Amino acid sequence: MRFPTRGLYAITQTDNKSGDTIVNEVAAAIRGGAVIVQYRDKNPADAVFLAKELVKVCHQHKVPLIINDDVELAASVGADGVHIGKEDGAIADARRHLGNDAIIGVSCYDFAGQALDAQGQGATYVAFGRFFPSSSKPLAAPAKIETLRKARFLLDIPIVAIGGILPDNGEQLLTAGADLLAVIGGLFDHQPEQSALAYQALFNRQTQTQVPENE
Repeated sequence: MRFPTRGLYAITQTDNKSGDTIVNEVAAAIRGGAVIVQYRDKNPADAVFLAKELVKVCHQHKVPLIINDDVELAASVGADGVHIGKEDGAIADARRHLGNDAIIGVSCYDFAGQALDAQGQGATYVAFGRFFPSSSKPLAAPAKIETLRKARFLLDIPIVAIGGILPDNGEQLLTAGADLLAVIGGLFDHQPEQSALAYQALFNRQTQTQVPENE
C-alpha cells in the first residue's frame, strides 16, 4: 500500500487500554479522515495479536499500517512498513527485510541535514518534532518550525510533523512545509472520529488557500 502524501497520521494510544478499545479507536480515527496509522506500544501485552488486528481494520479501509521501531514485527504481521528512530537500525536493513514497496519512515528530530541523508538512503518519508509540549514524549528535544521550511526546500519526499499538535496549532506547521500531521493525544484523548474531522479541516483550508482564483 502506498504512503499518502498528505493528511492526518494517527499514532495509537495504548496505555491502560484494551486491544478492542485500541482497534475501535483506530477505526473511528480512520472514519474521521486519518490516512495512515502507526502502531506504537511501549508496553505491549500481545503485540503480534494487536498488530494483526490493526492490519485488518486498516486494510479494510485501504489505509496503510506501519509499526514503530520493530522491523521483525512489521514483517511477521504483514504491516505496510516501519518507522525507525536513531537507534532502531539502518534504512537499508529495514528495506531488505520488508521489501522494496515497504514504507520506511525515519525520525529526524530537528535536523534537516539528517533528513536529506535519510532520503538519499531510501526513506519513504521523514518526521520532525516535537514542535509543541507533548505528554507522549515529554522529554523529547523541541524542534523549530524553521526546520520545516528548510526541509521543504531540500527534500522531495513527504514531511511529517509530530509533537503536541492540535487543531489550534497545526496549521502553522502545514504552512511551514509539513505534509502530514502525526497525532496521538490530540486524537485519542477525546472522541477520535470527531477529533480527526477537526484536523481534516486544517488540510481542507490549506488546500483552498493554494487554489488560484479564477481571473
